Amino acid sequence: MRPSTALLVVATAVLLALSGADATVETTCKAAAAKDERVNYTFCVYELGKHHLSPDADAWGLAKIAANMGVNNAYGAIGDIEGLQAKPGTATKTKAALGQCHDLYDGMKFAFAGAYDEINARNYTAGKEEAAKAVSLARQCDYDFAKAGGVPSPLSQRSSYTVQIAVVCTAITDLIN
Repeated sequence: MRPSTALLVVATAVLLALSGADATVETTCKAAAAKDERVNYTFCVYELGKHHLSPDADAWGLAKIAANMGVNNAYGAIGDIEGLQAKPGTATKTKAALGQCHDLYDGMKFAFAGAYDEINARNYTAGKEEAAKAVSLARQCDYDFAKAGGVPSPLSQRSSYTVQIAVVCTAITDLIN
C-alpha cells in the first residue's frame, strides 16, 4: 500500500470514529439494554429506527430523538383525550379523569421538551430528571383513572409508551461520555 493510500485509510478511520458513525441504533439500544435492564431492546430499535435522523445519530442524537418522540406521544395523547371528551356518551367519571389527564399530558410534553433541551445543552442529569417527570405524570394519569371507580384508562398504551421511551432516553443518556 502506498503511503498516501495508507494515510487516507487512517484518516478515514479516525474521522469515522470521531463522528460516532459506528453508533447505530442497534448498537446503542443494545448497550442501553445492557446498562439498564428496564430497556426493551426491540422497542428501542423499532421506535428510534423510525426517526429520519436516526441513521446518522450518535448516542447524544439518539437520546434527543427519544425525548422528541416522548413529546410527540404527549401531543398524540392530548389529541386522543380531546376526541374522547367530545364523544357523545362518554361517562362523567371518564370525562373527569380525561380532564385531569389532559393537564398531565400537557405537562408531559413540556417535561420531554425539557429533557431534549437539557440533553442538547449537555446537562445530562437535568435531562434525565425531566424524563423522570414525564413518567411520573403518566403514572398520575393512570392513578386518576383507577381513582375514578375502576374506570379503565383509554390512555394505557400512551402511558406505557411514555414509560418505555423515557427509560430509553435515560439509558441512552447514561451512555454519553
